[in-house]
Amino acid sequence: MIRVLLADDHAAVRAGLRMLLDSSEDIEVVGEAADGVEAVDLARELSPDVVVMDVRMPRKDGIAAAAELRGTADVLVLTSYGEDGFVFDALRAGASGFLLKDADAETLVEAVRTIARGDGLISPAVTRGLIAEFARSRPAYAPISVDDAGLASLTPRETEVLALIGEGMSNAEIAAELGMAEATVKSHVTRVLAKLGLASRVQAAIFAREQAR
Repeated sequence: MIRVLLADDHAAVRAGLRMLLDSSEDIEVVGEAADGVEAVDLARELSPDVVVMDVRMPRKDGIAAAAELRGTADVLVLTSYGEDGFVFDALRAGASGFLLKDADAETLVEAVRTIARGDGLISPAVTRGLIAEFARSRPAYAPISVDDAGLASLTPRETEVLALIGEGMSNAEIAAELGMAEATVKSHVTRVLAKLGLASRVQAAIFAREQAR
């Protein structure tokens, strides 16, 4: 089961999301938060696999909450606002995905599954060149940087995987490209993130693009 925490300041939105996600056999909503502070507290208490997080909430917004949850839970930002600034800030804060609220039910459910698998996701409605542009933009949070020792510790295979992440490939696509099992790719991705001290696959993609420039 994929354990999900919902964070949105509108009770009706949370109720709709709960009904939608709980109808999937492999997804369970384990909690709801009405603001960013509550979202952080509940995520640390309940250890969900995915936090579905709104951006604009009282006390602490979703961007700040996502930054606090780095390494604790994967965050899928679900918002009505698709401006580049919100996307940039969410990904810099460590969110694993960004989806607009006008997405249909099937897209939302699959997005949760994608994030839970360890893949990154950006709404198709957002500019296709977002990550490349993002890598050139001035960050709202600290620039993506890694310890030189961590980078040097990558094996040749992990370096290949990192480069393919930078090209936007999913785990399944990387597995096909390198001729290995998808589960093996996921293990490589986990080790790459740990060695480089990165919070999400999206950050790894941005870092890989920055390195390739």
